[in-house]
Amino acid sequence: MKIALFGGSFNPPHIGHLIVIESVRDALQFDKVLFIPSAQTPNKQNMMLAPATTRFAMTQLSIESNSAFEVSDIEIQRKGISYTIDTINELAGKFPHASLSLIIGADNLLEFETWKSPNDILAKVELIVMNRPGFDVHSVDSKLARSATFVNVPSIGISSTDIRRRIKLGRSIQYLVPKKVHDYIRERHLYRE
Repeated sequence: MKIALFGGSFNPPHIGHLIVIESVRDALQFDKVLFIPSAQTPNKQNMMLAPATTRFAMTQLSIESNSAFEVSDIEIQRKGISYTIDTINELAGKFPHASLSLIIGADNLLEFETWKSPNDILAKVELIVMNRPGFDVHSVDSKLARSATFVNVPSIGISSTDIRRRIKLGRSIQYLVPKKVHDYIRERHLYRE
């Protein structure tokens, strides 16, 4: 079984996440993609995060129509800062016969070597990089670039940061997030402060 891991804060999850991850799943024929909301990401400690259980619920709502997508609370249950290597080690034990891959954006590849145990990550999973227009693969360490598989994905101009800003300003987020996520955010008055 081929399983891809896609982690993030999902604060909130949006249509762009779904489009690019479905593109990767389809291109590389993954059996399953695990969306993994973080408890707390090491590089976003000052960002105002909705509670982890709220972000998990929104992620669950956003992927429910795709049978190849699942959401995992592995990092939320572990609490504390979410390090990718810890998640990979835990999931490798849970899926001992699966081939695991880690999906990251091209922007994350630039800082990948600053992550906790990057060499251990590369030894345990295939690194899948979502290539973005304007990203120069030559700007990355050549060894790292050679060990990654690059997948071109559509350029989607949607970000969680912009969605939170729009909510705070009282502007529409319709069609930027799945309808059930839109309703969840509205009913709970999320991101208004």
